[in-house]
Amino acid sequence: MTQFPKRILVTGGAGFIGAHLCRSLLAMGHAVTCLDNFSTGREANIAPLRGRPGFTLLRHDVTQPLELDVDEIYNLACPASPAHYSRDPVQTAKTSVIGTLNLLELARRSGARLLQCSTSEVYGDPLVHPQTEDYWGHVNPIGPRACYDEGKRCAETLIFDFRRRYDLPVKVARLFNVYGPGMRPDDGRVVSNFAMQALTGAPLTVYGDGSQTRSFCYVSDMVEALVRLMATPPAVTGPINLGNPAEMRVIDLARTVLRLTGARAPLVFRPLPCDDPVQRRPDIARARAVLGWSPAVGLETGLRATLDRFAAEGLPPAPDACPVLPAIPAAPLDIGLALG
Repeated sequence: MTQFPKRILVTGGAGFIGAHLCRSLLAMGHAVTCLDNFSTGREANIAPLRGRPGFTLLRHDVTQPLELDVDEIYNLACPASPAHYSRDPVQTAKTSVIGTLNLLELARRSGARLLQCSTSEVYGDPLVHPQTEDYWGHVNPIGPRACYDEGKRCAETLIFDFRRRYDLPVKVARLFNVYGPGMRPDDGRVVSNFAMQALTGAPLTVYGDGSQTRSFCYVSDMVEALVRLMATPPAVTGPINLGNPAEMRVIDLARTVLRLTGARAPLVFRPLPCDDPVQRRPDIARARAVLGWSPAVGLETGLRATLDRFAAEGLPPAPDACPVLPAIPAAPLDIGLALG
């Protein structure tokens, strides 16, 4: 019987980052169970892994309890794009909260380490720049993005409560804007939108005036950081920012994609979506000090690989744009009723 160093569960393993992580862990010789309900994960992402020694695919939703014997759990189970998580916001919140609770209970029963892939969205539309792990965030708890933002924040709460109550070995990573080959063409976020629009000759949709900033981390850099974080001593819990501190205006990203593709498509401008962050840049001093990690792949190198993969997979119609999430207007206060 083949012996594997570790039995590792990757939830959301058929997703973009999850599939890259599964591939890396298999290459390290571990047994990997890829769990996914395929709400946003893709069969194509894990097709090359089928039949490889140690790889198991489990179709399951993390909102339902599960029983497995595992040594480590990487939790990436949750739609991360507004275009996807807004389709069923209640299910999105349940995935982050109930799903994380189920995995924490699994980790407690099996004695496993759990690494939570949280998000820069816990900082909301930040008032501190760049964002450090000590910043508590500026999040609208009743806005259209709250199902994801607050769901991830609540998941972090559960994780640290389990740590304090049960001394559970946990890790929390806050991921900033990951991109690379294997993204869904209809992902709805800025890199895939610009890529697909440029490759099909469609206009590139820019929200606001394009001066809002993002920081883009190539997927291989992110996978390396996650594996390094999981391997740290139990006292290292995070949260820890993982991302590329090179900040870029969205309009400059659009121009870079146009230059790399040779497309002559125009830019079209639309209003900023509700609660869309104006600036986003991670402070990764903690990752450098604790993990000895910083991103190695430059943006143009990563974009070329991403564009090549999109082109190789064939080109469906370009997404018009990520749907603009509307704000929910506050109900008018009936003063007479309120005062009794």
